[in-house]
Amino acid sequence: MFDEDNFNENGELNNLNKDEENKIKSEIGNNETKSEKEEEPSRKLVMPGELLNEGNYKAGIGTYIADKKIYAATLGLLEIKGQYVNVIPIKGPYIPKVGDSVIGMVINTSIVSWKVDIFSPYIATLHATNYLNRPFNPLRDDIRQYIDIGDTIYAEIISFNRTRDPVLSVRNKGLGKLKGGRLIHMVPTKVPRLIGRRGSMINLIKDYTHCKFKIGQNGVIWLQGNKFEDEFLVVKIIRKIEREAHTLGLTDRIKEFIEKEKKRSDVDNGVN
Repeated sequence: MFDEDNFNENGELNNLNKDEENKIKSEIGNNETKSEKEEEPSRKLVMPGELLNEGNYKAGIGTYIADKKIYAATLGLLEIKGQYVNVIPIKGPYIPKVGDSVIGMVINTSIVSWKVDIFSPYIATLHATNYLNRPFNPLRDDIRQYIDIGDTIYAEIISFNRTRDPVLSVRNKGLGKLKGGRLIHMVPTKVPRLIGRRGSMINLIKDYTHCKFKIGQNGVIWLQGNKFEDEFLVVKIIRKIEREAHTLGLTDRIKEFIEKEKKRSDVDNGVN
């Protein structure tokens, strides 16, 4: 049976032989139906070193070129977008990207900025000017009256390169300091499966649980529900999505899972 423990943190196989690799692919193939293949024709698990394309496509993330052919550089899901061939890793740390929304925790302050742990190899910076809608005067204003160490924020990455740490902003709508709720961590590369195509998965979860969400592309999710039972159900759903993110037809299986869990909860609570 396919298990994430078969892979290391870089998305590479942990000493599996060729038969075991083929078995993993076979199991994923067995989960596909005709309609699912029509919906997601490019979703395919590929292994490091596997030939992906030798035509006119360009090498994207998770790939490399050798002898004018494109190969997979890591274990992941094949994705073809426009002219680019990409491999989305099964596992791996979050690498910041400009435009990403992230959830982080303030770990330090200066007189003009906050240092924010975005659960990445890089520590982010939020400048006061990217938090306040007015000029900031460090001689008059105490930065910690707005956000203090230990606070959680939802922010956008507005600048980053590998020589300088990410810079954040919370000035766009929906961003800012998060109050209450709980944080859930998941593998960052599997966040798109939590959201689903055109938001299908997350909207399904919202409809059934009535919970509020803020989703960070760094794999951190802020969750707030009316009842503990609903929040606990969301945690179980997220863990199921993590385990089965590589398979097709996941939205339908999550819907069935939620309905079963809801019925079980009604029985336990004596609801007809």
